[in-house]
Amino acid sequence: MLTERQLLILEAIIRDYTNEGQPIGSKRLEQQLPIHASSATIRNEMAALEKLGLIAKEHSSSGRIPLERGYRYYVDHIMKPAKIDRGAVQNIRQSFGNEFQKVDEIVATSARILSDLTKYTAISLKPESADIRLEGFRMVPIGDRQVMVILVTSDGTVESQMYNLPAGIHGDELESVIRVINDKVVGLSLNQVVAKLHECLPLITKYLHKPDGFMDAFGSILDKAVKKQVYVSGKTNLLSFAHWEDPEQIKALYSLIDQSANLGMLLENRDGDVSVKLGSELSDALLSHYSLVSAAYDDGNNGQGIIAILGPTNMPYSKVIGLLDAFRDELTQRIFDYYQHLN
Repeated sequence: MLTERQLLILEAIIRDYTNEGQPIGSKRLEQQLPIHASSATIRNEMAALEKLGLIAKEHSSSGRIPLERGYRYYVDHIMKPAKIDRGAVQNIRQSFGNEFQKVDEIVATSARILSDLTKYTAISLKPESADIRLEGFRMVPIGDRQVMVILVTSDGTVESQMYNLPAGIHGDELESVIRVINDKVVGLSLNQVVAKLHECLPLITKYLHKPDGFMDAFGSILDKAVKKQVYVSGKTNLLSFAHWEDPEQIKALYSLIDQSANLGMLLENRDGDVSVKLGSELSDALLSHYSLVSAAYDDGNNGQGIIAILGPTNMPYSKVIGLLDAFRDELTQRIFDYYQHLN
């Protein structure tokens, strides 16, 4: 447990680093803290926070920057959501407008508004989508080493794509792959399928030897199914916070956020509260410098949906969480009004 002074120092370092992106030194903190403490005392406290793995020096003579563990402590024990003023709420209401022909339009609009408001990547999951599962999987031979890969979801959606079998693959090996998918993957929610499929890759490789084409085909079909459930806006915003100069890593990041299935599997918020996942808690190493803030909303008709913000680890959590909390209230009301109008 941190002391009151350590809490204040950690909070100030995170606040200033979020605003400026520069290491924070003891002299600056001495001028800001609401309690009296000398620079020497603050340096000692910073050293203690550093030993706890909450902050770090970028180099020997620099101030400190927050580490992921420090953000986690801040979010869990220090941060309080900012209160959104009436003007901001009114802005959200005006951004939605009034004319919607179906719920999908409301959910898609919510992602666009959230991305515009935060300048981050926004993700919206339809209310009835939270429980949609992969219900069936087939590979139907077409001829000339071609098969049609077919996925069926629990809402009745059927998606398919052609796949060219590698040379030397026989029917019994194909049947083995079908059994693996049906045993290990069918029955999972669409958000869980990608991660589980990669867990099964050693087994699939055993039968297909070179499974890249199959994985691409399966991923492409799944993405088509998920796109009907997940709405994403501001994808390129994520690239603004990339920490590397390697073009291949940036390309991989863009490929990740360009797949609705990849983004959909991040959304596991089920308890109705606002949830914050940091870097290593996310499902892909490419997101190690990012955070996902998500919130469930209830439309009063089909169940829960999820809205989320994906942005840099040093995002202003208090402001983002306060905004997301107010935003979901308006989104819930919009969907409720839509169903009321239908009746």
